[in-house]
This record gives sequence, C-alpha cells and structure tokens, in this order.
Amino acid sequence: QVQLVESGGGLVQTGGSLRLSCAASGRTFSFYAMGWFRQAPGKEREFVAAISWSLGTTYYADSAKDRFTISRDNAKSTVYLQMDRLKPEDTAVYYCAYSRTTYPPRDMAGYNYWGQGTQVTVSS
Repeated sequence: QVQLVESGGGLVQTGGSLRLSCAASGRTFSFYAMGWFRQAPGKEREFVAAISWSLGTTYYADSAKDRFTISRDNAKSTVYLQMDRLKPEDTAVYYCAYSRTTYPPRDMAGYNYWGQGTQVTVSS
C-alpha cells in the first residue's frame, strides 16, 4: 500500500508560480514512475506530467510544456511540480499518482495509487 499526500496548492494571480509537492509513504520509493493529473470543475481528470524513476524521463501535456517542470527526489520520496506563468485555465484540483511501472504512463489506467488532491486557483 502506498500513501500519497499533496501540498503546495493555493490562490495565485495570472503569471504567478506555485510548486506542488507529493510525499509518498508506505513502501520503498524506488523503480516507480510518478505523475501529476488535474481536474477542473465539470471536466474529466487529465494528464499533466509524469517522470520515470531511473532515467529521469519526463512527459508533459501540451498545456504544460514550457511552463511546468516535474522532478523527483527519491531520497525524500517526493515528487514536485513547478508551475510557472500560470493561467486561469490551470485552475483545478491537482492529483499526484504512483505507478508500479518504471516507464511513466500518460493515462490514468497506468497508475495504482492516488493522492487526495490539492486545489490550485489562478485568478485573472
């Protein structure tokens, strides 16, 4: 069993930045991929970014490219999402997810555990 706890969400103005963190516990944080998804009101949950464990392979949704950066610290069992130049359309609940695979999936079905989510609100 893996527990994931997100933090770092909040209210920010357009053009601002936030750094989300996701701390994993419950089993060894090695050899597994991690991802970030988001869900806006009335919309389906969508992929944002993902990172592999060993090679640092990263994937980004088109909406996140050049603005968001995913990273991880295996020693701290934590994955991060640095979000810059935020836009109102980035407003959503952001979820981190844990995959037993080493190569990061870009679909929800590829993830085995989910955090409770953290709210990000970008004001115009």
